[in-house]
Amino acid sequence: MMRLEIAFVTETFPPEVNGVAMTVGRLVHGMRERGHRVDVIRPRQGEADAGSEHETALPGFPLPGYPGLRFGLPAGRRLARLWRQRRPDLVHVVTEGPLGWSAVATARRLGIPVTSGFHTNFDRYSVHYGLGWMRPAVAAYLRTLHRRTQATMVPTEALAADLAGEGIAGVRVVGRGVDTRLFDPARRSAALRAGWGAADGAPVCLYVGRLAAEKNLGLVEQAYAGIRAVRPDARLVWVGDGPQRAALAARHPEQHFAGMRTGEELAAHYASADLFLFPSLTETYGNVVAEAMASGLAVLAYRSAAAAELIASGLNGVTVAPGDGSAFVEAAVALAGAAEQLPALGAAARAAMLPRSWEHVVERFERVAREALAG
Repeated sequence: MMRLEIAFVTETFPPEVNGVAMTVGRLVHGMRERGHRVDVIRPRQGEADAGSEHETALPGFPLPGYPGLRFGLPAGRRLARLWRQRRPDLVHVVTEGPLGWSAVATARRLGIPVTSGFHTNFDRYSVHYGLGWMRPAVAAYLRTLHRRTQATMVPTEALAADLAGEGIAGVRVVGRGVDTRLFDPARRSAALRAGWGAADGAPVCLYVGRLAAEKNLGLVEQAYAGIRAVRPDARLVWVGDGPQRAALAARHPEQHFAGMRTGEELAAHYASADLFLFPSLTETYGNVVAEAMASGLAVLAYRSAAAAELIASGLNGVTVAPGDGSAFVEAAVALAGAAEQLPALGAAARAAMLPRSWEHVVERFERVAREALAG
């Protein structure tokens, strides 16, 4: 089959730590493993960042509220020069920032097929930063970009239906994978649990993700307060960083704040807990839900995004109606009160994740890319 040359344009890429960067890194690596040439165009990740082979680093500016992440600046002339020198078969635009918009416009002007990925509900974020009045404009901005591409790749059937209902043609479900070799219950660590002050048999609750307003972290606090009422020996561990960390740590000095963790350290934190609390309603997917399930945790989440697709409530985790905070807290308390059931839920969660490899996701990405070229 014909070898493809694809230009990925993204505002975030490893070693940055977030779900989009991780997903893009997996897709790029997977496509290269399948023999395709993939060039990555992204903002610089520091003053000394000059890119590397098959990576072009361009100017950018910090994203407010997200230290370490940058928006790419418009780069139409640079992209046109780059793609005239070596024309890709396809341009894939990952993010909808200024760099992404200029990539769509340039590819269309040069007659290069262009696809996009829908990874982040930035319009929902605006509500949590006092900018709710901007949400319709932000949503229109995002969706206009995707209407200008030949296919928009999304992680779930529900999101595909939402976008198709808003008039975006060519929406394709590519999905997300999970690394079940990394995220494995076998990484459970008694030493780590002891460091958290968790006695034998005590339920450890875990949150992994950005510590920020859009993640609805007040509900984790409420749920854990309810859990402590029935299980005073329970512990809560927070993994991640963000603008709310200092305030959370000041309110709860008895809780454990592990900071940012990656790789095997992150996997050990998942596997050493018992109950994963995930109250976010702003996710397009939520990679942490899949990682927690692969690690053998019982997951409690709202019935949306990844949780709606992956969790059969009561069988391999628990979901509640989106936005019903009281039901979330009640479910958390019920799970902690019957902690002897958590291992069975976790084992079923692990089994459900075993077939969800990144290899299959990369295959679907390639199939959609070839469809766009044929079209």
